[in-house]
Amino acid sequence: MSSSQAAARDLLARWPVVDGHNDLPWALREQVSYDLDQRDIATDQSAHLHTDLPRLRAGGVGAQFWSVYVRSDYAGDKAVTATLEQIDVVRQLVARYPDALRLARTADDMEAARAEGRIASLMGAEGGHSINNSLGTLRALYELGVRYMTLTHNDTIDWADSATDEPRHHGLSPFGEEVVREMNRCGMLVDLSHVSTDTMRDALRVSTAPVIFSHSSARAVCDHPRNIPDDVLAQLPANGGVAMATFVPKFVLPAAGEWTLRADENMRAHGLHHLDTTEAGMTVQRAFEAAHPRPKATAATVADHLDHMREVAGVDHLGIGGDFDGTAFTPDGLTDVAGYPNLIAELLDRKWSEADLAKLTWRNAVRVLRGAESVALG
Repeated sequence: MSSSQAAARDLLARWPVVDGHNDLPWALREQVSYDLDQRDIATDQSAHLHTDLPRLRAGGVGAQFWSVYVRSDYAGDKAVTATLEQIDVVRQLVARYPDALRLARTADDMEAARAEGRIASLMGAEGGHSINNSLGTLRALYELGVRYMTLTHNDTIDWADSATDEPRHHGLSPFGEEVVREMNRCGMLVDLSHVSTDTMRDALRVSTAPVIFSHSSARAVCDHPRNIPDDVLAQLPANGGVAMATFVPKFVLPAAGEWTLRADENMRAHGLHHLDTTEAGMTVQRAFEAAHPRPKATAATVADHLDHMREVAGVDHLGIGGDFDGTAFTPDGLTDVAGYPNLIAELLDRKWSEADLAKLTWRNAVRVLRGAESVALG
């Protein structure tokens, strides 16, 4: 172990990672229909998943926003029901592994979990389709523990434009603005990953609470619509928000983005969804990769994004959102949730201070949730 690796592990023991986005709940739904006996995450699940408790411990993870994502082609009551099932499996996991996980609803809960040596488990809904155009459903999700909502997933919805679909509203519709205000009133973080640039700007104009990007990197480094342009990053200090850099290769390495377009086309040619993480889906992905070698992102690739984001937004507005179990491919050195020390070691080698890294891993995320709570309390 290098001196930087040792220093990274020491830092993470004191200031563990708050990861903004992990799709384990959806992987459990897709792979085993929520049969947790088949995917006992207290044991090594590296043959099937990016995530299990031993690797979360090895990676220095102290808090996880579990995504209660449902596909954006789910509509209406189907989307709401599936979101409730996703919430249920997170709560099942917390109940099943009480020595390792603690359900967290507040910033104070996060700090209590850290003091206890447990992993704070929070939830984020990924896509406004999950509320079926209902503020009452939004409030119900908050009461069930959901602490952020990504305004869209890959598809434009009735009130907000997605980054990866045709715009219909040029940002937020009037009802979309009302959704943001209601999220502020409840104390639910507004998540701007996946949304169009116009939606980002509208939400920043409307929101009186800090916003987050739960898993997005810098568009200036990798020109992908899922990433954050510099003018939006530059607004985060005034807003108080946090941009959590993601590890997904196609969002951090331009050559990987081009390769992934072809891989996704191959999945569709086999009648599969591009986010399919079942064994059948991964078999198709691995065969394509064997025939067409994949450009490899690394921990240094992600660090390049963080360097740029720090320059534009400042270190007080950065975090980490790996998107593990929500992507077929991961960077070298960040192959699963045990990899965070490799990123921290890379940043230490780039002369990031321990104080700055403590903000990146833990303090900024706790502060932004506390900020949303403060706005809700008035």
